[in-house]
Amino acid sequence: MKSSKEVGIKGYAGYVPRYRISPTEIGEVWGKDGARMGKGLNIQSKSVPSPDEDVISISIQAAKWAVKRAKLRGEDIGAIYVGSESHPYAVKPTATIVAAAVGATPYLTAADYEFACKAGTAAFQTCMGLVASGMIKNGMAIGSDTSQGAPGDALEYSAAAGGAAFIIGADDLIAKINYTTSFTTDTPDFWRREGQKYPSHGGRFTGQPAYFKHIAGCTNVLFEETGTEPDDFDYAVFHQPNGKFPVKIAKKMGFTMEQIGPGLLVPRIGNTYSGAVPLGLAATLDVAEPGSRILVTSYGSGAGSDSFDIEVTDRIEEIRERDVPSVEDVISNSVYISYAMYAKFREKIDRGEW
Repeated sequence: MKSSKEVGIKGYAGYVPRYRISPTEIGEVWGKDGARMGKGLNIQSKSVPSPDEDVISISIQAAKWAVKRAKLRGEDIGAIYVGSESHPYAVKPTATIVAAAVGATPYLTAADYEFACKAGTAAFQTCMGLVASGMIKNGMAIGSDTSQGAPGDALEYSAAAGGAAFIIGADDLIAKINYTTSFTTDTPDFWRREGQKYPSHGGRFTGQPAYFKHIAGCTNVLFEETGTEPDDFDYAVFHQPNGKFPVKIAKKMGFTMEQIGPGLLVPRIGNTYSGAVPLGLAATLDVAEPGSRILVTSYGSGAGSDSFDIEVTDRIEEIRERDVPSVEDVISNSVYISYAMYAKFREKIDRGEW
């Protein structure tokens, strides 16, 4: 899918809660070798939202920084879409609250998206279409999550929190989106029914027929449709459910650790679900040079992937001078907590009728 009009990124920012917990700390509570589990997943720690943080607060902080970096006003934004699988309300959009917080209301379209971990990139594509059609001048796409993992489950070692916001437009671009494509099937590798607090997953089934098939399938489609190959890209960002999968698929497809290194955040902050690829892209843009080319492929259980061919422009240097923290700045501001505090923060302790 190539847009008939040049569209791309005008501003961006990421936010990650400062609290962290290590796999070792989690394993000690459940009688498991947490250090071994963390090593197997290639995760040293994961981010934990404080009791007053949720998808709304994470999205708002990232959105405010993205608007500031793009040098826009709230009223300049014609659409806001927030992708997440942990929206605070079952019926009440996150997007309208974000819109109010950045001063974008009332003359805009807004909605919440859900497609497991790729809802944020689906929001990218929607904003691209609206901008290319001329229906809006600027749109905001957000991927944000405070992901869930049942106590003692393998997911608890990786499920984290964080998100990133991107302003999509047609002028003053810091990065052009040359091409996007998608790959989607009905693959039930991960799910959570209405009313259930924690998700279920297919264990090893989530790997080969789910993650690897869709990441490779979507990326190969982009290669075929654009006539590119791994060597044409300076950087690559793949969805990061753990620190092992993106490294494995990158090597299998011909990418190097140097290409994926800047965006590989999961070893330090865990799997931020819908925020994973947007945060990885934001971290990569933080270090990319004018002319750099970035391949991005997301993945969402259920299942599908979106791929993007992104090219950085000269304006990237200009926005770095604005007073917005880099992803590295945000990630480095960390405080480690105990499992007891983690359980309190994530409401894993049932207080009954107190």
